Amino acid sequence: MSGKTVNSAILLLVIGNAMAIASDVFIKLLEPGTPIFQFAFLRCILTLVFLLPLLGQLNRRHLFAGLGVHTVRAHIHLAGILCMVIALGNLPLATANAVFYAAPILVMVLSVIIFREQLTPLSVFAVFSGFAGIVVILRPVEFNWAAIAALASAFALAINAVMVRQLPKQQSTVHKLFLNYLLILPAAGALAWWEGAAWNAGILISALGSALFILGYNITVLLAYRQVDANQVTSAEYTGLIWAVAIGWIWFGEVPDLWFLAGSLMIVVPLILIGLRHRRRSPARGFNPDTRRAKKEERKAGFSDGNHRLAHECRE
Repeated sequence: MSGKTVNSAILLLVIGNAMAIASDVFIKLLEPGTPIFQFAFLRCILTLVFLLPLLGQLNRRHLFAGLGVHTVRAHIHLAGILCMVIALGNLPLATANAVFYAAPILVMVLSVIIFREQLTPLSVFAVFSGFAGIVVILRPVEFNWAAIAALASAFALAINAVMVRQLPKQQSTVHKLFLNYLLILPAAGALAWWEGAAWNAGILISALGSALFILGYNITVLLAYRQVDANQVTSAEYTGLIWAVAIGWIWFGEVPDLWFLAGSLMIVVPLILIGLRHRRRSPARGFNPDTRRAKKEERKAGFSDGNHRLAHECRE
């Protein structure tokens, strides 16, 4: 599974999204009242440990280039982790993940606000349909702090995805991940110390499992998109919601209702349509007779339209 063909890249993304859901399961299995700051701190340390064998991919010439942007992204990521723990601990697994899928929609909105990009009619439809889908899933009568936390986590993912454009291009994905978690540690450690909870071996196991599987997700995404154009395979990202429904149903007895199914379709279907439209417009890598024209069309498509997958790549 090198990711060098469309089919192998799709398979990598399906497996990767299953890993991301497995990471969520470890979070969901935390006991009620678990100190979340301690969990976040342990997960960050363990992720750094897992990244140590890959330190050869760090660009030593530009080791701390873009430090300011990296620092902001790291702390937004920390806030996203904390919100994710709250959401997964109090919402059904599938419901929380459906709300997390608001991130690509928020990327579109932020790209308009920050980069003054123009959305296509289909992208505008995806934005309105996505937000309506969130309302349908959560419903005002069930809107609580856990729902707000899920939305905040999606917002954190979206901001981090948009900020990718500000990071130095000389740094690899591993480099960015390493700096992200390294810069998180002081704040996460200070919050864990302020929390004052006794160290718990159970939390260590959950943090280990969550860190391992989310890192596995990032590696599969990296392999999939390195050799195959995103427009060929990005719709495979949404298999994560299928995994969430299946695991939530089988493991936690969380049976999805019609509201959830309708809202999920309102969020995911327009995003898939955008990916399919981009796929029709851009020939697959390796079969393009006019590379310059293809690149021009890709730039014309815009960050929000052609690269909404970044929100999923940046789950970290």
